[in-house]
Amino acid sequence: MKLASIKNELEHLTHVNFILPDGKAVPAHFHVTEVGEVTKRYIDCGGTLREESKVSFQLWQADDYEHRLGASQLLNIISKAEQVLELKDLEVEVEYQGDTIGRYGLDFVGGDFLLTATQTDCLAKDKCGIPLEKPKIRLSSIAQGPVCTPNSGCC
Repeated sequence: MKLASIKNELEHLTHVNFILPDGKAVPAHFHVTEVGEVTKRYIDCGGTLREESKVSFQLWQADDYEHRLGASQLLNIISKAEQVLELKDLEVEVEYQGDTIGRYGLDFVGGDFLLTATQTDCLAKDKCGIPLEKPKIRLSSIAQGPVCTPNSGCC
């Protein structure tokens, strides 16, 4: 979900809810402690230089159980970050503390922001020898010698 879409959804909300991939809600007393741009430059396993940038939100909770972040407050934080950091309309990534810091994608459904699971992937499958598609082999073409039977002792 891109930053402009998040801002658009926030304009129609009074309060902000984030839902984890397991369906549990981030506790309502969360804070957004950071809004920033994260740029990653790297070489993939095939030797290609790559760069990606995302807007990052960091969610955090303390023991201030009465704290509630309103949609207009989050819009103000985003607006300040856009001005100072010159943020572009990039995909948003959310950091949230579970057993370790998790990084999630973001979606919006039914008035809630959904933290979506992210996955790693090889970006150079063609150079790593990883087939793009699992080859289909007819098993009858493999049987060259005697076929194993239940009482033959081969297994």
